[in-house]
Amino acid sequence: MKLVLLVLFTLSLYANNILTQYRIEGISVVEKQLDLNLTNKQYWDKELQKQDTTFGYLESYSSVLACDKNSSTLSLYKLDENKTYTKLKTYSAFTGKIDGDKKFEGDLRTPIGVYNIKQRLDRSTKLDPFYGPLAFVTTYPNLYDRSQGKNGSGIWVHGLPIDQERDDFTRGCIAIDNQSIECLDRHIDINKTILIINPNETKVDIPKENLSSILSALYKWRYAWKYSLIENYLSFYAQDFKKTDGMSLERFKSAKEFVFSKNEKKTIIFNNINIFKYPNLQNVYQISFHEYYKTKYVKFTGNKTLMIRLDEQKNIKIFLEN
Repeated sequence: MKLVLLVLFTLSLYANNILTQYRIEGISVVEKQLDLNLTNKQYWDKELQKQDTTFGYLESYSSVLACDKNSSTLSLYKLDENKTYTKLKTYSAFTGKIDGDKKFEGDLRTPIGVYNIKQRLDRSTKLDPFYGPLAFVTTYPNLYDRSQGKNGSGIWVHGLPIDQERDDFTRGCIAIDNQSIECLDRHIDINKTILIINPNETKVDIPKENLSSILSALYKWRYAWKYSLIENYLSFYAQDFKKTDGMSLERFKSAKEFVFSKNEKKTIIFNNINIFKYPNLQNVYQISFHEYYKTKYVKFTGNKTLMIRLDEQKNIKIFLEN
């Protein structure tokens, strides 16, 4: 009882301090303090305590499709009432004829990576019967794939031919039997489903320590960006950084120095944050989120992706950004 009273008293003092700051100095000072609090790793440690981090930190996805190319399986995990990703189904799957990561059109390999499902195809969309009753179109090539010069398209999760035979491999897609693809269709919302393709088992249970460090660093990056702290902001970027439009680090620095020199008031809000350990890469993570950005003259709202490396000291370095 004493502990509860102490906690309530502490929270009351904190609330009074915030209120006093607001009364004397206005909302901007309070906002800046709250933005700083979001960079605190202890805040994120607490946030992650009860979260299932099996696949990373996920705000947008209630379903995870995990393809293990080695065992030729596709597993469906669903977020249950306990906020835990529970394996619901495992389907036998055909994958590309050739082992390894996909690099170019026609190489008969299934890609390794993290992908959204952008479209559902069925007979009403004139799906070829070779692909069974329905198919899910993935976002291959993703940001990282394109940065590595990988190409190709048409990587789907689909069924099997309805009235003809087929080989027990694909040209790069993931194929499951028709009963299974229809079962999968009943259990997922494609807008809330992520596909992780791995050479081996995808379920890795990412350490919460790593994720809280990344989230803390993400908000330190945002803080430096919002308050035009150019040196702090640029310190988050790796020497081999590049934008998807091909902009080098030096050009990027120059552009940001010009923008930050204006010292404009900015509104920057992140939501739907998702962090994945990228398959088959050492200490590499993909961060995606929805960004709202506004200054007096510029307004942007849309999806953002960062590819980062996490070093032994839990610092992040951004090496790719869209």
